[in-house]
Amino acid sequence: MIDMAVGIIIGAAFSKIVDSLVRFVITPPLSLLTGKVHLTNLKWVLRPEIKAADGTIIREELVLQYGMFLQATIDFFIISMTIFLLIKTINTMRKKAEDAKDETIATPRDIELLTDIRDLMIEQSRNSGQLKK
Repeated sequence: MIDMAVGIIIGAAFSKIVDSLVRFVITPPLSLLTGKVHLTNLKWVLRPEIKAADGTIIREELVLQYGMFLQATIDFFIISMTIFLLIKTINTMRKKAEDAKDETIATPRDIELLTDIRDLMIEQSRNSGQLKK
């Protein structure tokens, strides 16, 4: 349970880091490409706002804020790629560690014990005549 709590805290902090990376590092150059409009300000007005002569709003503006969607998509892409690469690296290391014949990475103690038990069971079966060589 503590591991899960630590993972959630680290995930939330990582999400904030990625959000600031996208918001303050990636989107400004994209804003240059879109005519110096900040990415989050991109929107499509479906119905314009109508104001009375005194400035009160009669009908609110109806917009699709696709810039916010683009920013969230970039955030998601960066987070998902980072998690994918992290999990792939962990699985590669785990696969190497579980290979008893690979001497480059130390095999975990539980895997070594299970391998020893398997070898002893095979030897015992051969000695009792149940298993042929």
